[in-house]
Amino acid sequence: MKKTLITAALCTLTLLAQAQRLSTSKTTIDVGKTGFCVPVTATFELRNKGLKSLHIKDVRPDCGCAKVDFPRKSISPGERFTISMTYDARMLGHFTKQMAIYSNATKQPVFLKMTGVVLEEVKDYSATFPYDFGGLLTDIENLEFDDVNKGDQRQIVIKMVNNTEQTVTPNLLHLPSYLTAVSQPAQVAPGRMGQITVTLHSENIKSFGLVQAPVYLAKQLGDKVSADIEMPVSVVLLPDVTLFDGSMKDYAPRMQLSTEQLNLGIVGGKKVKSGVIDIVNTGRSALRISSMQMFTGGMKVTLSKRDIMPGESAKLKVTADRDELLRQRTKPRVLMITNDPQHTKVIINVNIH
Repeated sequence: MKKTLITAALCTLTLLAQAQRLSTSKTTIDVGKTGFCVPVTATFELRNKGLKSLHIKDVRPDCGCAKVDFPRKSISPGERFTISMTYDARMLGHFTKQMAIYSNATKQPVFLKMTGVVLEEVKDYSATFPYDFGGLLTDIENLEFDDVNKGDQRQIVIKMVNNTEQTVTPNLLHLPSYLTAVSQPAQVAPGRMGQITVTLHSENIKSFGLVQAPVYLAKQLGDKVSADIEMPVSVVLLPDVTLFDGSMKDYAPRMQLSTEQLNLGIVGGKKVKSGVIDIVNTGRSALRISSMQMFTGGMKVTLSKRDIMPGESAKLKVTADRDELLRQRTKPRVLMITNDPQHTKVIINVNIH
């Protein structure tokens, strides 16, 4: 069984400044722990930043115990691609393996490195703790507080295990004013479990609709934040629609959608970038879409009008960047906040294939 680690967010770290054509998010990947004779793979995500086609002539590992895989075809300007190295893990202890990339981007080879440790026996936490935040394995990958009313206080418990070789002091960094967090225990030894209780204080949120912020699950309080340890936070704060209570109930607006989900990406063998949803007001007063937001990047939404009179309709168009959405931790969705008391919060699910 192979253990694969794929680098997360792609940034523009230039490997050789004079060339500025071959770029990657990391030049070294720590694959962590693996078992004896259990091959482990590091996959590097790269990009051709030049204006001409890139050709990978050869990739050479520094020993016969490692195998490499790289694209043999021409790589177009701006195109992303991967190069991977697999170590056979037949020697116990810490290891460092390096590969040299020969291409038409640079005169000298570019070096990428993988590190890790081979143990006699490795516990598999993947079923219970499938998400890796720099060696802290957790049971959830984001914090979602849904259908919150003003004044509510909600809690989410992050359960975790320390999969590193050092005792850690787990912390959530960059908490917004409406969140507090308590770690139990304060320190977690290698192989031990702990939890962080995150409390939402909705009275500190000023606007209705979707509120988002990134927090970072760090092993120590002074750790540097990065995309590898980012845990997205989202809160959906519902508006007050008591205006249509009692005798006014029959005069409320009513939202009707042609569909509540869109299938984008590769659908039926064809590339589908956008979809349209029809919104009809079947009620007896004006339907107001006061907020329209996205849970992730990689999408663009347009609405033909926000105020829809009785019997009238509007069109919601969603355009998706498939590659960008596939890199997101959070499921792609569009949120609408309305004055329809039966649909104050409307979620459009975007399925990427």
